[in-house]
Amino acid sequence: MLLRTTDPFRDFDRLTQQLLGSASRPTVMPMDAWREGDRFVIEFDLPGVSPESIDLDVERNVLTVGAERPGRSEDGEMLASERPRGSFSRQLVLGDNLDLERIEASYDAGVLRLVVPVAERAKPRKIEVTSSGQGNTAINS
Repeated sequence: MLLRTTDPFRDFDRLTQQLLGSASRPTVMPMDAWREGDRFVIEFDLPGVSPESIDLDVERNVLTVGAERPGRSEDGEMLASERPRGSFSRQLVLGDNLDLERIEASYDAGVLRLVVPVAERAKPRKIEVTSSGQGNTAINS
């Protein structure tokens, strides 16, 4: 026999955590970002999301990642519900030094991976300086 104590605030607390998140489980997509040479890599954890539901938009220098995790069917009684369901999104403000026209995206094993190359204008380059007496000299900038 299963004994349950009734708590009238339990459902309200669960709804609040789903909408606002908690310190241990935020409602946003967990993300890692790092630089590998001349590119930035961003990975989002999106388990249970179909690739067709992922939406990527770039407007100016704002990248928006949207996805949808479908709700469960009504068959059976839900005993625990800790994973957020429905539509959710996250926005990142990307710097002007990135080439937003050449973003590559892939999705594998529940991880969305974005590779954003550094813009050519932001890469270090040598500038040739001429001198009237000594000839040409290269200076790093």
